[in-house]
Amino acid sequence: MSDVTKGYVIALVGIVIWSTTGIFIGYLITNYAMPPLLLAFWRSVLVCVALLPALYMIRRPLLRVERSQIKFYAFYGLLLAVFNSIWTLSVQANGAAIATVLAYSSAGFTAILAWWFFKERLSLPKIIAILLSLVGCVLVSNAYDPAIWNVNPLGVATGLITGVLFAGYNLMGKEAAKRKFNSWTSLLYSFAFAAVFTFIFNLIPAIPGTAGSFAALIPTLPVSGWIVLIILSFIPTVLGFGLYITSMNYLPASTASLLATSEPAMTAVEAYIFLDERMTIIQIVGSLIILSAVVMTRFEKNEGTNATATAPADATV
Repeated sequence: MSDVTKGYVIALVGIVIWSTTGIFIGYLITNYAMPPLLLAFWRSVLVCVALLPALYMIRRPLLRVERSQIKFYAFYGLLLAVFNSIWTLSVQANGAAIATVLAYSSAGFTAILAWWFFKERLSLPKIIAILLSLVGCVLVSNAYDPAIWNVNPLGVATGLITGVLFAGYNLMGKEAAKRKFNSWTSLLYSFAFAAVFTFIFNLIPAIPGTAGSFAALIPTLPVSGWIVLIILSFIPTVLGFGLYITSMNYLPASTASLLATSEPAMTAVEAYIFLDERMTIIQIVGSLIILSAVVMTRFEKNEGTNATATAPADATV
């Protein structure tokens, strides 16, 4: 199996697992009225709870980082924390459908920024795939309905910022791979710093969706709620994010980002299977368009050493 094929397999498996995130988050917010940023805080904390003992027992050296790497991981975590926070504001301002479409503008932003910073080739197939993925996201999320576009310019701007931030997160993952940082070490420390920053955010009552005070940081969840939160943190987040970041050892950041646009379609299918939510014909068509965009990326010539080179020795645990 070639490195590029390996990257596709790792990324798609990760995205399939990661795409269940929305189902778990929606369940926690709907059934337990958990504030979104408080959920983001505990999700980050529990990711660390899962990874710390696992890495300690399996490969202890992965817990060690150089002092020079701390600033990198701190910025990585800040970007993750701000993305989660702005995403919450975007959903509140725009609704879930528009927020989804605007967030997945990250595919275009990632391609442009990766071309600028990493000299990744911006070919015609990739440009067409980006456009197709955006069209597919619009159809899957029902954002073609003019009624839900009645948002203010600030709301749209907030949504576009989430796309830029997600693109930044993709590029940080690519930079970590370029520096030959282990993917699971990057996941641990980025979420550790994200936990610190979301902890601070949750103490600011002015930010929507936060705990609002130190006393409210412990959610009043029943055992069933904690089980769902733990599953969300351990499986979709640790496994899904971990495999997605690992794929960047083999793929250009822009390609990984394009593959990530298949998440809304996968989530729609999973919601149909597990929640009995019916997909419309338009959503099915949108899903097929996204799939065609993903397939189209395989027509692109391998970008060689400029894009990814060979996966570093510590790409996996």
